[in-house]
Amino acid sequence: MAITGASGAVYARRLAQCLLGSDVCVHLVVSPHGARILADELGVTNLSPEALVGGPAPQAVLHQHRDVGALLASGSFLTDGMVICPCSSNTLAAIAAGTADNLITRAALVTLKEARRLVLVPREMPLGQIELANMLRVSQAGGIICPACPGFYLRPQTVAELVDFVVGRVLDLLRVPHVLRTRWSPGAADSSGSGPE
Repeated sequence: MAITGASGAVYARRLAQCLLGSDVCVHLVVSPHGARILADELGVTNLSPEALVGGPAPQAVLHQHRDVGALLASGSFLTDGMVICPCSSNTLAAIAAGTADNLITRAALVTLKEARRLVLVPREMPLGQIELANMLRVSQAGGIICPACPGFYLRPQTVAELVDFVVGRVLDLLRVPHVLRTRWSPGAADSSGSGPE
């Protein structure tokens, strides 16, 4: 799991909590701009897995952003996949261009070349033609673009419910079981019978 410099640190925290709660070993990489976002949006100034999730994180390993010699930089290190949440436009562009100048982009490119799941969670908007072209290029290479766009058919009442919707969809893409409320069913519709479009 990587965290880069796009607003949306709350998604990163909740995703890390859910992954670790599912007994998944999480290898975490945070870019310098990602660290700044964590500080600005969550008050996490002393970066550690424990500080990120707000409690014990025995199955989390923090790697240095510039350490391209870390385990994650090798295709021989087996993983189930990788998620970048949130994913900045800069990181998206680097992956689309095949630039592996740090551990995040190197691990992402390794994930693609090994045909494993790579999920990018962009949050920035609006999107220009450059970002859209980069998303298409990553998608064509096998990556999954999962914008942080919550659904409203479950009638969320809190920001936490909106966050959980996005995180639940990401967990689905990573094939990690969860109990977050994200599933559409006819019972989720209101009395008028409206549902997702």
